[in-house]
Amino acid sequence: MIWLGVDLGDARVGLALSDPELSLAHPIGNIQSYGDSFRALDDVIDVIQRERPEAVVIGLPLQLDGTDGKSAKKARRWAANLEKRLRIVHAGNAGQDGMPRIVLLDERLTTVSAHRQLQEALISSRQHRPLIDQQSAVLILQMALDQHRE
Repeated sequence: MIWLGVDLGDARVGLALSDPELSLAHPIGNIQSYGDSFRALDDVIDVIQRERPEAVVIGLPLQLDGTDGKSAKKARRWAANLEKRLRIVHAGNAGQDGMPRIVLLDERLTTVSAHRQLQEALISSRQHRPLIDQQSAVLILQMALDQHRE
């Protein structure tokens, strides 16, 4: 059993997978979204079909006061669209395992934490851009895994 973590971005959508024991998250890469994370939906569905996660944990970028801003509303629409598209895919593949749970997780300050971790790993700030989304996906997924264990 594994889980998939997703960090939505306009340039890239970062992805992370858990280990089968649901204890550690690791990056698996980015999907280019070319200015709109909705363009990455098909590629994320391909990853879901290939990896067969039990849950898909999507970062929800709430504002610091905990309310939905523009980005959080977009993440909610993206998650609803993913779920709708997965229902269609799974309806056409009746013999396959069940559809993964879609979970939205508060991701406030994960990008800040991801930048800090990359700096601590002595990765130059110039090299952060291609790594930041997948590192944020790792942090989002790791938070979900830690909550699941507690």
